[in-house]
Amino acid sequence: MNKRIGIIGAMPCEVDPLIAQMENASTLTVGSIKFTQGILCGKDTVIAICGIGKVFAAMCAQTMILHFGVTAIVNVGVAGSLCDGLRIGDIAIAKSTVQHDMDTSPIGDPVGLISGINKVYLPCSERLCSLLADCVQAQGVHFVLGTVASGDVFVASPEQRARITGNFDAVACEMEGSAICQVCYANGVEVGILRAISDNCNDPSTMDYATFRDSSARVGCRILLDFMSRI
Repeated sequence: MNKRIGIIGAMPCEVDPLIAQMENASTLTVGSIKFTQGILCGKDTVIAICGIGKVFAAMCAQTMILHFGVTAIVNVGVAGSLCDGLRIGDIAIAKSTVQHDMDTSPIGDPVGLISGINKVYLPCSERLCSLLADCVQAQGVHFVLGTVASGDVFVASPEQRARITGNFDAVACEMEGSAICQVCYANGVEVGILRAISDNCNDPSTMDYATFRDSSARVGCRILLDFMSRI
């Protein structure tokens, strides 16, 4: 089977540098999301800016799988750090994901349990994780491999940060990755998640995010270009 790689970012700054490198690019809008098809680093590729949040991310991933027939999806973008080992400009690679705002614990479930598949932690592809890690190391960027938490909230306080780390021991958080991971899990499609740190999920986060979002996003795109040349 021919490989077609899907790349999803929530915002233009997270994938526009990749789209700019595509050859024979064409666009197609499905629903509210524009998909760009073409050749990236010699690979058949589809790239989309899904929009912010888990619902947009899930819509995008499902469309990539059913309409465009991708064989693997990589989610690239920025995230907030939840651990001392990740500073602004560093990289988090998801070994697994959780949805930190999923909570049916009042009826006896573990916090974060996804009903229907009965999992809290959704695994990412070991193959893609390993390849992403090799690319980050080749770029000389510090990274941490661990659980990345997703939720429909911008985390910007010590209290929010403590709740997520206390429940899930996550290393970073963002707003789309675990939704993409759930769709890929349900469809049997490989998934990888690479996030560049833009803030520290604390009181100054809104200011740090505005300052470092674009530069951190460029770090992620640079690494993903290397990844696409190797996959």
